[in-house]
Amino acid sequence: MSIDKPADREPGFSTLAIHAGAAPDPSTGARVTPVYQTTSYVFNNVDHAAALFNLEVFGNIYSRIGNPTQAVLEQRVAALEGGTAALAVASGHAAQAVVFQTLMQPGDEFVAGRQLYGGSVNQFNHAFKTFDWKVVWADSTKPETFLEAISPKTKAIFCESIANPGGIVVDLPAISAVAKQAGVPLIVDNTLATPYLCRPKDFGADIVVHSLTKFMGGHGNSIGGAIVDCGSYDWLSAKKNYPALQDPNPSYNGIRMAETFGNFAFALAARVLGLRDLGPAISPFNAFLILTGIETLPLRMAKHCENALAVASHLAGHPRVAWVNYAGLPSNPYHALANKICPRGAGSVFTFGLKGGYEAGVQLVSNVQLISHLANIGDVRSLIIHPASTTHRQLTDEQRAAAGAGDDVVRLSVGLEDVDDIVADLDQALAAR
Repeated sequence: MSIDKPADREPGFSTLAIHAGAAPDPSTGARVTPVYQTTSYVFNNVDHAAALFNLEVFGNIYSRIGNPTQAVLEQRVAALEGGTAALAVASGHAAQAVVFQTLMQPGDEFVAGRQLYGGSVNQFNHAFKTFDWKVVWADSTKPETFLEAISPKTKAIFCESIANPGGIVVDLPAISAVAKQAGVPLIVDNTLATPYLCRPKDFGADIVVHSLTKFMGGHGNSIGGAIVDCGSYDWLSAKKNYPALQDPNPSYNGIRMAETFGNFAFALAARVLGLRDLGPAISPFNAFLILTGIETLPLRMAKHCENALAVASHLAGHPRVAWVNYAGLPSNPYHALANKICPRGAGSVFTFGLKGGYEAGVQLVSNVQLISHLANIGDVRSLIIHPASTTHRQLTDEQRAAAGAGDDVVRLSVGLEDVDDIVADLDQALAAR
């Protein structure tokens, strides 16, 4: 990090959100990180080029593998999550693909909590099958089901810190204990919480992934993903075999990543193997926009949580609403866990059920005016969707119910508008049915 600090003092979250990884541009003095819109970089000489390609020194080669704007974003996300290193990629889905490509071999399995974003369910069930990677589903509300799903082929455990769309706060320490017992890394998708509300590393996560498209960027204008290496998993003494980390790599003169790069070996392997070969590079301009969004992350998340609690409280008393699932409500079964895992607030996304079922959900999202009906979350604007007719429509009825996306379910991502205006729009849309 480029900011000066006393040896005995760590900068606060807001300071890191603004300054981590950044410094004035050395050639122009520009204070804001520039957009380095270039494909490639000039080597100092032949020896310098050889050292870069051999991973003997770090630097820029080609923007598919790394870019200076991207590097500042990576350092900032790593600092906020408390990780040793990070890798920014083109999307949250790309982050998951690169993580598992680094960990898995054909025939391997991983265990995932079934309360997940519908796109992740599809990716795990279908796209990953083409790589001969098998997902085994557990219940994120019951940590013991993760242990029951472990087999000799298991290479990782995956869950979300706050599950999308259900808004369930997950017991990360309990699932981490299962991962440690099984000798596999715990991967946590921290998209809904962001490191402002929850830092999964503090609860036993080894790898953290983000869709930066959502709250981290925060303005609905750019797509990106991130992988954070928490530096906590000992790849050298792992019970399982992770060839990308442990075996001599023929494309880098036999380097063993874990042996050579220690507690940031996973992030480096994901970059120089997964990102290099699969190619889901983030654009410099998207990295720039997300960096700008992160500068206001703590302010936005605090207001998101304040508004979400007020809206959820209102809906809980509405005559056309059957139930509200928001962990910020004292009556919610996850409220105590939310206070432990996310003490600054339970997030901005929650679900509620309508007494009219599927048709009522479709009518509600069709009648909102201020709130936008679209397939995203984490915007400064309030967003709404009926998962059963959109994001989760490819799933069976049973899968939708298990994911918290039944026919009556509506997902709301509460934005930063005046809360009275959000409530008024919901009231008129519910009355218009």
